[in-house]
Amino acid sequence: MDGLRGVFAGRVEARPPVWLMRQAGRYLPEYRETRSSARDFLSFCYTPELAIEVTLQPIRRFGFDASIIFSDILVIPDALGQRVRFVEGEGPRLDAIENPEALRALASVLDEEKLQPVYEALRGVRAALPASTSLIGFCGAPWTLATYMIAGQGTPDQAPARLFAYQHRAAFVSLIETLTESCITHLTRQIEAGAEIVQIFDSWAGPLPLAEFEAWCLEPVARITRAIRARFPHVPVIAFPRAVAGSLRGFVERTGVQAISLDTAARLAEARAKLPDSVVTQGNLDPLVLIAGGEALDRAVDDIRAATEGRPHIFNLGHGILPQTPIAHVERMLERVRG
Repeated sequence: MDGLRGVFAGRVEARPPVWLMRQAGRYLPEYRETRSSARDFLSFCYTPELAIEVTLQPIRRFGFDASIIFSDILVIPDALGQRVRFVEGEGPRLDAIENPEALRALASVLDEEKLQPVYEALRGVRAALPASTSLIGFCGAPWTLATYMIAGQGTPDQAPARLFAYQHRAAFVSLIETLTESCITHLTRQIEAGAEIVQIFDSWAGPLPLAEFEAWCLEPVARITRAIRARFPHVPVIAFPRAVAGSLRGFVERTGVQAISLDTAARLAEARAKLPDSVVTQGNLDPLVLIAGGEALDRAVDDIRAATEGRPHIFNLGHGILPQTPIAHVERMLERVRG
């Protein structure tokens, strides 16, 4: 079994390799115990020994085929000088960018020194992982990062960022440019520290009209992918453009990513028909069916296995694992996938 390496080499595995988005998280009691020793969430991310420990926990417990470094997409705004904090039970809060003048307070270049703990954690995880387990680095895509930076938090329809882009286009272009270069730098440093695959999370790509989607999602991700492939041609890039099922082929063709992660709503059979055979698919098990368990979970796993038979596929969720997920259901899913 070559796991993710075999999939990216074009081999169709008898059983697909498997990992889960947010696999190091609150559903694990050992995670909660480790988390209690950190002052706050960002301190947790920036303490290498803690980040190493929680990254390794799901590998020890479940033997996933890949490990994704424990960090957060919002370390990039933090390293550009924007105040970022996490409110328990509510999520991230940033000092909102309400006008172009507020952008001048941000740095134009990523503070790599601030992110050294992330890279140190990657080196530690790579040294501790089994040789057969892949290590994934990641970043948020420029558009998704910009939505948080402008609104100061997550929003249902990303209206603040969309409005800002319409009203202050030159300033928004500048922000996207800064974020694109920051993503390239951050992914580069992660690869140098031991990441052998990288994933770009564009969680809020879905609501954009076509022209804005091309400008704020497609082109920045394409630039990031080109930069990574030029420097590290052996490192695959996975993109997760959430809620853009109807644009998947165009997204892959324009960006050049080697793999596409499919959200819960994507139809695997349609994706398979539309995407080139060389493109690896990933996902799209519903995190809620993992909570439900039982026969519903078995059917969902079997449906994904059937829909992806004969092509390289990474078994994963359509979004992050939820905190209330029973560990026994994860074990049942793995038995079904691997059985």
